[in-house]
Order: sequence, then structure tokens, then C-alpha cells
Amino acid sequence: MLGDGADRVDEAVAGCVGTLRGAVERDWTEVRAAGLEWSCHETATHIADDLLAYAANLAGRAQDGYVPFELRLDDGTGNAGLLQVIETTGALLTAAVRTAPREARGFHPYPFRSADRRGFAAMGVAEILLHTHDIAGALGLAHEPDADLAEFVLTQLFPRVRPDTDPWRTLLWATGRGELPGRAAVTAWRWSNDLVLPAGRLVLHGVTPAGAADLAVGGDGGFAWLDGGPFQGTRDAAGMVLKAYRAGVHRPEFGLFVLVRREDGLAVGGLGFHGVPDEEGRAEIGYDLVEGARGHGYATEALDALAGWALARDDVRSLCALVEEENAASQRVVARAGFVRADGPVDAAGQESQPPLRLYLRTSSPAASDGPSGV
Repeated sequence: MLGDGADRVDEAVAGCVGTLRGAVERDWTEVRAAGLEWSCHETATHIADDLLAYAANLAGRAQDGYVPFELRLDDGTGNAGLLQVIETTGALLTAAVRTAPREARGFHPYPFRSADRRGFAAMGVAEILLHTHDIAGALGLAHEPDADLAEFVLTQLFPRVRPDTDPWRTLLWATGRGELPGRAAVTAWRWSNDLVLPAGRLVLHGVTPAGAADLAVGGDGGFAWLDGGPFQGTRDAAGMVLKAYRAGVHRPEFGLFVLVRREDGLAVGGLGFHGVPDEEGRAEIGYDLVEGARGHGYATEALDALAGWALARDDVRSLCALVEEENAASQRVVARAGFVRADGPVDAAGQESQPPLRLYLRTSSPAASDGPSGV
């Protein structure tokens, strides 16, 4: 089972405070943090400020911006007091993550204007690990967080970064703080929370590499599933995401989405792409539903929403779906979602197949659909 990330926040805070206590008698206001324009004192305050902001946005379900307040230290707060503030704001983020429902989201600007509880936990851990590194480097302190913490951040927030044998060195490289053999230096970077799209009675939740890894080995991917799901097709698609991530070619916008019902928060299926668009701008799309969710129109709503979103992009000109010739129900789904049947049975390689497959294409949104936007 994929956890909510609260324990990771606790662990990161403990490591930060334990490290920085080694220089609590130093004047942090007079030492610039390594690689930053801020002093060590300002950088430590920034850690606490971010932890508080993340806790507030998640707990308050902020939608359009940060909750309008900020952290202010009492005049004369020393280093020991500042570490207490980091511990306290870390505890607030932990509490917000632990008490938030799976479907809860709050505002974060990049890149899709929201994050879930695992996203906020990972962002908090990232702030703690990286800025503790910056402060420790300036103060001459040793700082080597547990590899699992760095891997948590990478698999949640850096889906485009190819993993390496040393997650901590990879995270430092990915944020412009270090080097990795055979990889160009990073001069600009942003992390990436998962993409979420509305789809009528459903919400489509992008699956992170962490979620894909869990699904691929029989876990729930961080979702509560209807009827003991997911279906095997979703697990196979998760394996494709994981393979692409490990190869460094995963693009989260063209990965796997889990279909979650608005009415009860239950996941009812999977939907996604078989990879990025080809040179002609064509991408293949596929889906499945758990048995208890079939026959209610969910697949049509989800497919229409994702297709409309994809075809609104500049890099997508057409979508295709391959459906078994004998699967009349699935053929009705793609037809209702605006896909048109092409001539002749084909398979994924364009050859005759057994059992025969039918190719369906969609090149524009149906007139009745405006297409979804991110939430």
C-alpha cells in the first residue's frame, strides 16, 4: 500500500533539526547558505514558512492561491527557537497530510495548479532536504539523508528524471546542486505534481512513478478501488509507466490516469496513453474498468474528457484506439467518445491480427464537448 507521506515529513524534519543543531551556537545571519542569496537564518526560516504554507493550503483546500498569511518570527528569535519553529511547522504539515482525504487537493502553482496530500508531503520533504543541504554546506556540517527520502521526492515530483543508483545524488543533480556522470549540468528546474482532469461524474488522476511502481506489484497505487480493483489492464499500464520512467522517457501528461468517482472517491478504472505522440502527432489511448463499474457510461465520459484535453494540445493531431472486433461494448464506448472506425482489421503494428482488432480514430472534439481543463 502506498502511504500518504506523513511519516516521510516527520523523518525529514528530524534529520534537518538533528543536523543543524550541530551549529546552533553559530551566527546564521552572517553566513550565506551554499548556492543561495539568503543567509542560513533566512533559509531556515524559508523552510518553516513553506511547511506552514503547504499545511495551510492542504488543510484549507485552497483553490486559487496560497492562504493569505505568512510566517513571522518574534524579534530576537535565535537558532534554537528557529529549529523549534521548523519542528512545529513540520508537525502541522504532517497533521494536515494524515487527516486529508485521498481526494483532497490544495493550490500549488506548478505545473497544474494543485497537489494532493502525497504531493504536499513530497514538496515539504524536498524543501527540508535541499535547504538543509544548503545550510549545512555553508556551516561545514555533514548532511546525508536517507536514500528512501530522496527516492520519495524523485518518484513523486520528478517524473521526467531518470533514476540512478544513488537517489540523493540524483536529487541534488536534478535541482542544480551537484553532478552526475554522463548527464549535463542542470541550470533550471521545476518539480511536477500530478495532472488531474475533470470528466463528468469522474476525476482523472495522473499516476506518479511511485504510484505506478505500487500498482505494478499488486498495490492500490494510493487509491481506494471499487470491487477489489484494479483490473489487470491498469496494472499492465502501470508497468509501462514504470518502464518509461526508469528509461528517462516518461512524460506524465501521456501516462496513466486512474478514474475516480466524485460521489464516493472510489477508483473504478484506468485510462491512458501508450506513449508520447509520434512524429505525426498521433497517440494511442486505452482504458479498462473494474467489473462493477461497467455499463454506467464511465468509460465514455473519461475517454471523451481525456481525448478532448489531448487534442487541444499543439503536439497532438490525432488519437487512435485499438478494439477487438468481437468487443461490441468497447466499440460503442469509443464511438460515443467521438472516435470513428477506420477500414480493415489491424493490430498495434498495423498487421493482420488474431483476434482481429479494429482501429478507431479521433481528430477533433465532438461539437457537444468543450473539453476539460485542469483542476
